Amino acid sequence: MTNLKQLPDGYFILMHKKMKKPSKYIFILIVLLQVINGYSQQQVMFTQYMFNNLAINPAYAGHHGHMSATALVREQWTGLDGAPSTQTFSIHTPITKQRFSLGALFVHDKIGVTEQTGTYLSYAYRIPLSEKGKLSFGLQGGITHYNAQFSVISSTNPIFANGDISEIHPNVGFGLFYNTDKFYAGLSTPQLMETVFDKENPDSESIVIRHYFLSSGYVFDLGNSLKLKPNILVKAVNGAPVQIDLNANLLINHVIWVGLSWRSFDSVDALLQLQLTDQLQLGYAYDFITTTDLRHINTGSHEFMLNYQFSFAKTRVITPRYF
Repeated sequence: MTNLKQLPDGYFILMHKKMKKPSKYIFILIVLLQVINGYSQQQVMFTQYMFNNLAINPAYAGHHGHMSATALVREQWTGLDGAPSTQTFSIHTPITKQRFSLGALFVHDKIGVTEQTGTYLSYAYRIPLSEKGKLSFGLQGGITHYNAQFSVISSTNPIFANGDISEIHPNVGFGLFYNTDKFYAGLSTPQLMETVFDKENPDSESIVIRHYFLSSGYVFDLGNSLKLKPNILVKAVNGAPVQIDLNANLLINHVIWVGLSWRSFDSVDALLQLQLTDQLQLGYAYDFITTTDLRHINTGSHEFMLNYQFSFAKTRVITPRYF
């Protein structure tokens, strides 16, 4: 006898009555956001979003004023077989003497027997509104390859007897991003097109569903060598509760960021970023699971980030980046 059990972020796992230890049933399947109830995978969520904004907002492209590349790896719910594993790489740059910027985003996300790989290009146009304030309009477009090897578990559950799914779907996104030297606010929907997978199956309702992101942050001066930056991220999606991520980071001597986050329905997170050189930044975040159904069966989530800012002019000085 089997049943579905909901996990944080809208994920589900398939359980068998005879299976007592979580590690014994997780490998059967970790289904993406409401696969059974009609939704496919959620938009990937990052704890270090405030240092990786291009992943959720195409209008962020070129924001650093020079070419910037970021690699991020997230291993979620460690200790569970088939738990989410995500890798992203983004690169973006302003175009010299122009108001527009270009960027690229690569995402690979695997959960149980399902995975998606996406490639997106972004374009941002920036308009000065004041001496320090700028407003950017961003567009992105690309494709996502969705792959689900349901045949691996079809013998365990007849629900998945229709077999594997391997499909490529295009999508587009839109975003707004306003910033000064100490404040930012963004609004975006990275995937505007809601996509139905497995169209040949009349019973299939699995879709990529539109997500909306609202983000903001401000830098407070606490002294010459100490700054405080609170951040907020609100995620809204039809059919799921609004999720709020509250964060506060402390910058010490322009070298070390230390911070804490609280994500509703999910976790409390610790963050650490090191400015190793003027151009190289290393980041790490650990999520402490607070959801009752998971905290006794795994050891949280790990997230690693590496950012490099290119400086091609020998006399050019890269100023400290707050967001």
